[in-house]
Amino acid sequence: MLITASAITFAALTGIVIIFQGCLAAGVPWGKASMGGKFPGKYPPKMRLVAVANMFILGFFAAIVLSEDDILFPGLKAVSGIVIWIIVVFFIVATILNTITPSRIERIWAPVALLQLITSLIVALD
Repeated sequence: MLITASAITFAALTGIVIIFQGCLAAGVPWGKASMGGKFPGKYPPKMRLVAVANMFILGFFAAIVLSEDDILFPGLKAVSGIVIWIIVVFFIVATILNTITPSRIERIWAPVALLQLITSLIVALD
């Protein structure tokens, strides 16, 4: 039960971040809340493409976590046991970076990244 709840929580939190990245890609002026605030306002075109790439990467991460708990995407099960640990490491780094970012507003993502770290670790340890 805890493992499944963790996988679903991870996917839901990741969905929120994907929506945020989609807003950045669409030109919503929230750049100060991302990338250390380096691009305040609307993202430039190149960074909008980065936001789209982030959406796909995060979607893949959610699919891997859901696959690892046998909720969805059984075809990913062959790689999920290894990739889940890459995800855990990713969110260790994301938690640290979102905590130390010079952008105060971006620090709102630190608790989200920490919850993603905890929930992905619970799934990985199962």
